[in-house]
Amino acid sequence: MTRRSLSRSGLVLAAGLFLAINILASETMNAWRLDLTANRLFTLSKGTRNILKGLDEPIALRLFYSAKLFEGIPSLQSHGARVRDLLDEYVAEAGGKLTLTVIDPEPFSEAEDEAVANGVNQLPISGSGDRAYLGLVGTSSADDRAAIPFLSPEKEQSLEYEVTKLVYNLAHPKKRVIGLITTLPVMGDPMRMAATRDGPSALATMLRESFEIRELGTEVGAIDKDIDTLVIVHPKALSEGTRYAIDQFVLKGGKAMVFVDPYAEEDRSTPDEQNPAALPKLDSDLPDLFERWGLKLVKDKVAADIEAAIRVTYSGPSGPRQIEYLPWLRLREANLNRKDFVTNELGQLNLGTAGVLEPVKDAKTEFTPLLSTGKKAMLMDRDAVMFSRDPAALMQGFKSGDQSLVLAARLSGVVKTAFPQGRPKKDEGKKPEGDTAKPADAADADAVDKDFIAESKGPVNVLVVGDTDILADRFWVQMQDFLGLNVPSAIADNADFVINALDNLGGNDDLISLRSRGESARPFTKVASIQRDAELRLRDRERGLQDKLKDTEKKIQDLQRKKGEGSTLLLSAEQKHEIESFRGEQLKTRKELRAVQHDLRRNIERLGDWLKFINIALIPILIGLGAALAGVWRARRAPA
Repeated sequence: MTRRSLSRSGLVLAAGLFLAINILASETMNAWRLDLTANRLFTLSKGTRNILKGLDEPIALRLFYSAKLFEGIPSLQSHGARVRDLLDEYVAEAGGKLTLTVIDPEPFSEAEDEAVANGVNQLPISGSGDRAYLGLVGTSSADDRAAIPFLSPEKEQSLEYEVTKLVYNLAHPKKRVIGLITTLPVMGDPMRMAATRDGPSALATMLRESFEIRELGTEVGAIDKDIDTLVIVHPKALSEGTRYAIDQFVLKGGKAMVFVDPYAEEDRSTPDEQNPAALPKLDSDLPDLFERWGLKLVKDKVAADIEAAIRVTYSGPSGPRQIEYLPWLRLREANLNRKDFVTNELGQLNLGTAGVLEPVKDAKTEFTPLLSTGKKAMLMDRDAVMFSRDPAALMQGFKSGDQSLVLAARLSGVVKTAFPQGRPKKDEGKKPEGDTAKPADAADADAVDKDFIAESKGPVNVLVVGDTDILADRFWVQMQDFLGLNVPSAIADNADFVINALDNLGGNDDLISLRSRGESARPFTKVASIQRDAELRLRDRERGLQDKLKDTEKKIQDLQRKKGEGSTLLLSAEQKHEIESFRGEQLKTRKELRAVQHDLRRNIERLGDWLKFINIALIPILIGLGAALAGVWRARRAPA
């Protein structure tokens, strides 16, 4: 047999083997996956597997997926395929407790009627009036029903969580009860919603999907025993009776999450009519309870962080430009406790004028930071932020304290009551403005007094956050129009943080691990660092220019006063010389500013060119060099 015929036979054999392997793999390995994404976005998590393995009753899933109509829309077609693949993995993992039916609703068919009846959204995808569907409906053996009206590609990052939450809620139809004490309209302002036709906040919608929210008002005599977790938001001027009820709830094993704030931007309180010149009270604290729990809120200070500050558009003397607003913080992985189950899967949180928490000296409780600033941070005077919303002015006053500041913390351990004498005999606290809640019921008060305890029976578990604006939609939600639907899209994990905390306090760890599987948008941290360094240089230049301007204007005013009356409209030679000198300095400084800005752009462009070279050229070059070296090495080893 010749060498040529052997080569041909080898090629035929290789082709046949290749086809056989592909056929065998497609039949037996179709569920195998290799996830090479940085954040493992396409791997079914352990939490999902635990929930699926724990199913006691069967659950039926129906995926309404207009595969034919999506053929002309690549983004929806690929996303629909991704959804179907994910659901197939759910079925395989559930051990027969989960079934999946895929339905392609034809126009004017019974399947389309079924989709609409189950709350699946209609998507207008053409001018001919065709309506497409991409939604999921689940039904339990008890005939409980839940639906995801639209599986949006914009929310692909949270796809697994949404599906698993649907399955979990069907398997556990009874929702946990969350008690809410708040002086802010966290669950929506009914009067405002009626006037603007706006719906409830995105956070309120998400909370009601997962929990039963029971609003308790701000005058509370006793907290019902069926409340699992207490959420306290902006506790401003709470009465002693309400604080006593909170104290006893926590000591008796109740879990609590508290949001306080040195400056709540969402607080719309108006000044006191008797003293209109005074600023309204926009801060909140629970100092007596916090002291017993082992922490304190630093008074009249907000956290500022040059590295975590959010960039805003600011119109200054030289026109609009981008600048960091120091009191608004964008916290990333380095600012989050990666060991705590509440924060270890989160990617980004946005906060506004947040307060700083510190442990009390000689406290018996364990103080565990959850959210912190970087080391280039400082305690900024709250009144300075309230009176001056000028980012440039705040930047000029920034001085790094070279230490991290804690913005949210977990408290655990045995604590004593803040009311050692029992229930206060007389409430001296003032009722918050606009609160229409009725006073605490006397019977409830008597019942609580009989069960009074002076020390917790076991370790308490409390989470405290030094910011209330973290709950506001404007800090973490962006509304996007998608095929005529107004779809809320999360730009930060604020809501996930709250729900993680409530799930964790309630002991449910499986759902927590599913949220925030990683960001698909990867920020250019090196570019941001270059921009920050340039901003610091620009700040010094601008400060010098402004100082020169003020100094020259003062000199001109002094010269005008010396000239006397009757000649104020004429400029002396001395004044003209002074003005010309200033203009020369001004032009020189502007050139320096332009040079810094040019260097900034050049550094960013150079970094971009280097990254392109690495991604496009360097790797192929290294592979080619490796192949060439391997060829040379093999040639040298070959016998002569």
